[in-house]
Amino acid sequence: DKTVSLRKDLSEMHEWITQAEEEYLERDFEYKTPDELQKAVEELKRAKEEAMQKEVKVKLITDSVNNFIAKAPPAAHEALKKELDVLITSYQRLCSRLNGKCKTLEEVWACWRELLSYLDAENKWLNEIELKLKATENIQGGAEEISESLDSLERLMRHPEDNRNQIRELAQTLTDGGILDELINEKLEKFNTRWEELQQEAVRRQKSLEQSIQSAQETDKTLRLIQESLGVIDKQLTAYIADRVDAAQVPQEAQ
Repeated sequence: DKTVSLRKDLSEMHEWITQAEEEYLERDFEYKTPDELQKAVEELKRAKEEAMQKEVKVKLITDSVNNFIAKAPPAAHEALKKELDVLITSYQRLCSRLNGKCKTLEEVWACWRELLSYLDAENKWLNEIELKLKATENIQGGAEEISESLDSLERLMRHPEDNRNQIRELAQTLTDGGILDELINEKLEKFNTRWEELQQEAVRRQKSLEQSIQSAQETDKTLRLIQESLGVIDKQLTAYIADRVDAAQVPQEAQ
């Protein structure tokens, strides 16, 4: 009869809701790799879409029950109406929970992608520092040339902390939730170690270049003094030659 058919439809829909809750909402999820996280996001999207598609069936069941109640004797109303109300409440709760969890996982995935983006940007900057340090390793030239290299290195080191702060915050957000924690900790340890090493090397190189500039300046000063002295001697000797003064007459200058 019609009541049996309606109860069967209600029961089947209840079973599907229970199964969906167990499959997507009640299980404990662990995301240890990006692939697992991405797969979970895709699965939840599909589950959310499937639940939304069930809205048509819920509406059909609701219409069928209401039409039956409108024609059936009052004795058959209460139990069937109660079952329908429970179904609608369960379905709406399922959709709400799926939407919430899907949104959360999408935000987590976006957070992971953002973390990778910041790490990539900072590692590119560290690559530039590495190249700059190699270029200034055995630099030759005068004070001006060495000073230009020092200025170039110092400009590169005036790098804002914003990206590094973002990396710390994003990593903390993910690891607090136990998401990709091992992978993130490994990446952060590698990044921070490299960052510290290059920072220390850059400070050493700056001091070394400053000392090289000072040495070059002292050398330049000494050379200028020698050139000035030679210039004076050259003028004096030229004057002696012009006056036909013999070297024997000026032994000090001759020597």
